[in-house]
Parts: sequence; structure tokens; C-alpha cells
Amino acid sequence: MKIVAYAATLAVALAGFSGPANAVGCLSGAVAGGVAGHFVRTGPAHHRHTLTGAAAGCVAGHMMKMHQKKVARERAAAQMQAAHPH
Repeated sequence: MKIVAYAATLAVALAGFSGPANAVGCLSGAVAGGVAGHFVRTGPAHHRHTLTGAAAGCVAGHMMKMHQKKVARERAAAQMQAAHPH
């Protein structure tokens, strides 16, 4: 349970530094990455893997969310252009 707390703390810290616009997808990605990093290795260095996984998950979650938004914008623009050809 400590691992989830560490991952959530790191995600909130990273989101605070990046601002609200850049925090999109970061929190969910950080939690998933922290959990995955925790299960990669056990022993004295497992906290490092948890935090690294949380940081990488934050970046990946943010990138995925931005990609989804871009695809949605492009789809909406294509529908608008098809509905109103000039």
C-alpha cells in the first residue's frame, strides 16, 4: 500500500510542477507505472523502480492523452469539412 502512496505523491508533485494543462493523463499513468515498477523487482532497491515507473507512467499517460485529443480534433475537423464543403 505504501507503493501506491509513493506513486500518487510523485504524480501529484509532477502534476504540480507541470501545471494543469500538462497534468492531463499524468496521474493515471503515474499510478499504473508505479504499480508496474513495484512488481518489476523486490528487495532494497524496489522503491527506485516504483518511482521510476511512476515518472515514466506520467510521461506516457500524458503523451497518450494528448494523442487522443489530437485524433479527436482531427476527426471533428474532418466531419466539419465534410458537412460544410466550400
